[in-house]
Formats: sequence, C-alpha cells, structure tokens
Amino acid sequence: MLATLPRLDNPIQLHDRFGRHINYLRISLTDHCNLRCVYCMPTHGLTFLPNRDLLTAEEIEIVARAAVTAGFHKFRLTGGEPTLRPDLVDIVGRIARTPGVADLAMTTNGIRLTELAKDLKAAGLKRVNVHIDTLHPERLPQVMRWGKLEKLWAGLEAAEAAGLEPIKINCVVTRGYNEEDVVDIARLALDRGWGVRFIELMPLGAGAEAQLSIDRYVSSAETKARIEAALGPLTPIPNRDPSDESRNYLLPGATASIGFISPVSEPYCGTCNRMRLTADGKFHLCLLHDDEVDVKAVLRGGGNQADVEVILARAVALKPTGHALRRGVYTEDRRMYQIGG
Repeated sequence: MLATLPRLDNPIQLHDRFGRHINYLRISLTDHCNLRCVYCMPTHGLTFLPNRDLLTAEEIEIVARAAVTAGFHKFRLTGGEPTLRPDLVDIVGRIARTPGVADLAMTTNGIRLTELAKDLKAAGLKRVNVHIDTLHPERLPQVMRWGKLEKLWAGLEAAEAAGLEPIKINCVVTRGYNEEDVVDIARLALDRGWGVRFIELMPLGAGAEAQLSIDRYVSSAETKARIEAALGPLTPIPNRDPSDESRNYLLPGATASIGFISPVSEPYCGTCNRMRLTADGKFHLCLLHDDEVDVKAVLRGGGNQADVEVILARAVALKPTGHALRRGVYTEDRRMYQIGG
C-alpha cells in the first residue's frame, strides 16, 4: 500500500535489496519506430500504443523530479524511436531544467537528427548514442529494414555539428547480417573519434525476433577477436564506473573507446544501477524480466510527485537480482521496442 512506504523528503541514495545503488532512469517515450530492424520489430502485425496511453510531457517531468528526489541523477531517453515524439524538445527541456539532473542523453537511430539536433542541444540534451549496424549501404536495409545509410550518416554529422558529444555508435551484431562489418564500424573510433559499442543479441518477447536473437547470436569474444585481427590489439580501459555495462578498450592510436556489451556471455547484473520507465508508464524492473510497477495509474488517479516517489521506492525494492538467460528464461510480455533497451 502507498501509505506503508516512507515519504522521500530529501535526496537519498536508493539501494535495492541486493545492495545495488539505483540512480539511472531510462525513459521510453514511444513504442513507434521508423525502422524495422530484424532482431527488434516485424514488418507486419504490430499494434502500437494510442497517444492517450503514452505518458505526457508533464507526467514524465513529474517522474523525473521524483527520481531526482530519490537520488537519481542520470537519465536517458529511448523508444522505440524517441525522435518520433512531436513534443521531444519540450520533454528534453523539462528534464534538463530539473535541479539535480547531471546527465541527460538519448539513444536514437539518428534519422531525424538532421532536423532536431540543434534544438535538442539548446533544450539541454547533452549527448547521443546512434544505432547503426553496418556501414555498407547495400547491407544496411537487410538488417535495419527501411533504413538508408546516407540518412543515418547525415544524422550523425548533424549531432556532431550541434555538439551532442561524445557521440557513441551502438551496433547490434547479428550472424548472417553484419558480423563481418564490425571492423569498419570499429574503425570509426580511429577515423572519427566516435565511441563504438558492440551489443550481443538478447531474446526479448515471444515472437520471431526473440528466436532470431537465439539463432543469430554472436558472442562479444568473437566480435573482439575479429576486430583485433584486422586493427590490432585492444587494450582494456579500467571502468571508472562499476555500473557501466560496457567493457571498454582502446585501439592503437584511437582517441575513442570500443566497448562490448555482453548480457548473454558476461552478465553485468551484479552492478546494475538502472530502472526503466516504459512509454505507457510502468517501471520495468529488469530488461530481461516481465515484472513491472504501474506509475501511470497513480498519476492519472490524482497522485502527485510524493506518490511517485513511493512507487519508485517500491520498484527499486522489488528489482530482481539478474536475468536467467542461461536457463532459457527471458521476458515474454514485452519486446525490445516496448522497453527501450
């Protein structure tokens, strides 16, 4: 019951029952996307949330303020594709103006950054991670369906010109689609000074995309070996932040890091510091579990920031210890585009 949990009157540090300090909120703004990546979204048969079911900009601001009061200081906007929200710049401004927000970033496919980058920077967005799975124009539509390399690349350059830095590239490695293209993407750390992160496939949802993630899985060790064979040894960078999910390295002569996110082969659950807010207003407790706590119902039932703080404290207290992928257990109720990664 709401009344059984304490009011969070002052900024504190929320720890879950496993002693992890939870201070990073990833906010999904929509389940819509203008691409259909093979491991994420089918091209047909999708049902999206109606606008009335999405959290409004005002509701997102209330959640952000509650999170700051609870000790959260790092925020990331995700989707689906977050740039499809017509009120994105307003949302960025509301969060950025919240006292106590130390970092506000966004993960995007970059297509709309040519239109939005300058306004997002002016509103307070600090940096972007841009998703791109290959630099080969003929192969990109095969894995990032509906995508065109020139549009993604233009978005990257617009982000750089606007000062949304440091730019990072996210690449999901998928056997039979782009595993041989990782060297070209890794070279961006040398040629452009952009950070690069290679991500292992994760099975989410109960559809064909989840099975593809199992069948087309490529380990980070394989990707790392392919890069080293072509570009030289990767020197480990000690992680200053133990909650960083990426194992980071430097190539000889590079100014930006190459990272590997390995939820299957090297789980990092023990240092997880994240809570996820879905576009329809649920605190999703773990990316690879189905457990959720409803905050939208509280907001639309007349609740205020104090009530949201209580709900967030409950969500943190219920956060599971980690996933069970190796036992074949993974989320079935939500797909990746409904959680935001």
